[in-house]
Amino acid sequence: MGINFHPRAGTLLMCDFRGAVPPEINKRRPVVVITPRLANRDQLAMVVPTSTTEPRSMQPFHVRLLKNYHPNEPDDLPVWAKCDLVSSVSFARLDRFHVGHRRFEAPMISADDLASIRKGVLAALGLVD
Repeated sequence: MGINFHPRAGTLLMCDFRGAVPPEINKRRPVVVITPRLANRDQLAMVVPTSTTEPRSMQPFHVRLLKNYHPNEPDDLPVWAKCDLVSSVSFARLDRFHVGHRRFEAPMISADDLASIRKGVLAALGLVD
């Protein structure tokens, strides 16, 4: 459906990546918004996808979150931010989590987890030693 608001950095949303070209991510996946509202970037957000599948080979751009923020899953379910898959996406691809009859949520992650994800993105881009 798409969102009609600009999400704050640290907001967890669902992103529909369908229609991407392989080997790009190509399904619905929870994502963390990593940038604040930026000038001349209406209807776009930078996001990092998350996954409950542990990476086969841990790298500096794989960030284990302190908890699972997905409102329909247990808090203690392990989840990783896949910072090497950072993307700029249209708000039309983003949606809140459906949590009940006509009820939707867009949880916020902790400041510590957001800082760790941003460091992971820098590592994925080769911008740290």
